[in-house]
Amino acid sequence: QVQLVESGGGLVQAGGSLSLSCAASGGTFSGRVMAWFRQAPGKEREYVATISWSGVTYYQASVKGRFTISRDNARNTVSLLMNSLKLEDTAVYYCASRNGAGFRSRPGDYDYWGQGTQVTVSS
Repeated sequence: QVQLVESGGGLVQAGGSLSLSCAASGGTFSGRVMAWFRQAPGKEREYVATISWSGVTYYQASVKGRFTISRDNARNTVSLLMNSLKLEDTAVYYCASRNGAGFRSRPGDYDYWGQGTQVTVSS
C-alpha cells in the first residue's frame, strides 16, 4: 500500500511560480510511474504531467514549457515546478502513482492517490 502526501500548494499571482512536492511511503516506490493531475471546480480531473522511473516525462499541452516534473528516487519524492502560472491553472492538484510502463493519462489508470493540494492563481 503506497501512501502519497502532497505539499506546497497556495495562493500565487498570475505569472508567478509555485512548487509542489509529493512524498511516497508505505510501499515500493521503485519502478512506479508518478504523475500529477488537477481538478478545477465543476470540471473533471485532468492529467498534467507524468514521469517514469527512468525520468521520461510527458506533459499536457497547456502546461508544456511552463511546468517541470521531476523525481528523486532516493528520497521517494516527486515534484512539480510551475512557472508562468495562469488563472486557468487554479485547481486542486493530486499526486498519483501506477505500476507498469508506457504513457497513461486517464485517472483510472492510476491506483494510488494523494489527498490533493489547492493551487489558486489570482489576477
